[in-house]
Amino acid sequence: MPHHVTNPYRGQDSADRFGPLRPSAEVEAVEQLLALCPKHRETPLRAVPVLAQAAGVGEVWIKDERQRMGLGSFKALGAAYCIARDAAAAREATPDLAWEETLKGRAYATASAGNHGLSLAAGARLFGARAVIYLAETVPEAFAERLRGIGAEVVRAGADYEASMEAAAKGAEADGLNLLSDGSWPGYTERPYRVMEGYTQMAAEAVAQMPEPPTDILLQAGVGGLAAAVAAYARRAWGDVPRITVVEPAFAPALIASIEAGKLVETTGPVSEMGRLDCKTPSMVALAGLAHDADAFLTITEEQAAAGVATLASHDLATTPSGGAGLAALLAGVPGLGKDARVLTILSEGPEDG
Repeated sequence: MPHHVTNPYRGQDSADRFGPLRPSAEVEAVEQLLALCPKHRETPLRAVPVLAQAAGVGEVWIKDERQRMGLGSFKALGAAYCIARDAAAAREATPDLAWEETLKGRAYATASAGNHGLSLAAGARLFGARAVIYLAETVPEAFAERLRGIGAEVVRAGADYEASMEAAAKGAEADGLNLLSDGSWPGYTERPYRVMEGYTQMAAEAVAQMPEPPTDILLQAGVGGLAAAVAAYARRAWGDVPRITVVEPAFAPALIASIEAGKLVETTGPVSEMGRLDCKTPSMVALAGLAHDADAFLTITEEQAAAGVATLASHDLATTPSGGAGLAALLAGVPGLGKDARVLTILSEGPEDG
């Protein structure tokens, strides 16, 4: 069932509860490194009056990430940026190296339910590194083939994302690979912190594109990286003006449960069709950031997500249940939104391609 919680930790320093490290809101270096990717372009911000009317609000603005860097998702900004940082550091030590040779001999590993793996594979290929992607049994083979098509090695491991992530961590340690997860946990924060820093590019573009600040921002979340990065930058740019609401699947309420418990908790539940968001444990860094920056958390049902995606498709905004979860929540009804609300949302990925 849907669940809505007002965040009691908003604006507080809750380092003792959720950890001392919150996401970066510094975007200045991100654009410089992303410019090394020949496919890097600003993505559009779309005003969609028909959805505003359907939701009973004043305006709906959609940051459309479906063509980001040719990979079809906002996650193209994360792992690729983190790998670009490594390449820039290597080139400082050896300036004569060509960019495509800077990370030759280095290898990166991660688990992925989708687009994070594509970003890692693309970034590794760009700078000459290997990419090893661990996939759970539930990930379609078509996605595995897509990863192989851009040079990644695919390892099948585990029944779900959490199990594949555990296998990736063990495999990386055993084989001397660089683990590059978009989730964080005690003892592993630096690389996911940088992955989230890459996501601030999306937020900075949206801030520059909005004609005036939104009153509300709806952000879908799995482990919480997208939501935390956008929320951190939104607070830097717009202060306390927008009300930020985080949207999770009812089957995977990791963030909302952690906020209610006052500590990071692991949740259980059925497999969600919002597969990219079907994460039972939050990122520690993302949770700390959202505890500070988000005003509220809510869940949506499988039925609400499916209905929302169908509505979006009818307006030429095709996506997945994960990519459209924030908009699905808007269409299902978010407490407190009125006819004068100016809502910013993220269409975080394109439709499945096989």
